[in-house]
Amino acid sequence: MSKLIIENVSKVFKLEDKEVKALDNINLEIKENEFFTVMGPSGCGKTTLLRIIAGLEKPSSGKVLLDGKEVKGPGADRGVVFQQYTLMPWRTVLKNVTFGLELKGLPKEERERIAKKFIELVGLKGFENAYPHQLSGGMQQRVAIARTLANNPEIVLMDEPFAALDAQTRAILQNELLKIWEKDKKTVFFVTHSIDEAIYLSDRVAIMTARPGRIKEIVEIDLERPRDKNSVEFLKYRKKIVEILKEEVLKTIKRGVA
Repeated sequence: MSKLIIENVSKVFKLEDKEVKALDNINLEIKENEFFTVMGPSGCGKTTLLRIIAGLEKPSSGKVLLDGKEVKGPGADRGVVFQQYTLMPWRTVLKNVTFGLELKGLPKEERERIAKKFIELVGLKGFENAYPHQLSGGMQQRVAIARTLANNPEIVLMDEPFAALDAQTRAILQNELLKIWEKDKKTVFFVTHSIDEAIYLSDRVAIMTARPGRIKEIVEIDLERPRDKNSVEFLKYRKKIVEILKEEVLKTIKRGVA
């Protein structure tokens, strides 16, 4: 069953005296509970597509349907985790995670119960009263994930959430995210530049062309989890995706975007 349908979506930005086409006729169907990843060269429109799904940008043409309803703006049915740590520095971990629940009008006891459940789920039990500046980057991103999940969205949108982290922390959070996804069974729409990350996490990987972004190919990752990044099968997928991406990255380099 399709959870998210992206139908003939194009996006044109007006920059001073010219128009720039960021996306061109994107068509995708993401299944219920699927971990779906989009990747492509710099400037291909990955983040723009995610923002359109989130309702933060409007498509120039086409539409996005979530559970059969057209997306026309932001909504609680979509949770977004950005690359930057978008926490409120004046609020504790607990208060950051309860923020969306406060907006929903839930009683204090209920929202704290829900928040504590997800704080524990992301491995931050004991840090409920800490402030963002007292946490590492990886811990701050865990808080952002907990806050998103606490709101119980229909789909989680993640825009390169681990890109700013060191390799070790990134690997740990990839594993934590998979554990949460397998337990909570949310539909995830994930954007990354990392081929290994895409293969490690995803059910399917959509590879986009250089701008204007189109869907060049979708690769189904037929590997059991947990996945070994050094296995022969994993390396075959890496080689395949590198080959698909190579031509598009070269186009981007020639334009001076990368």
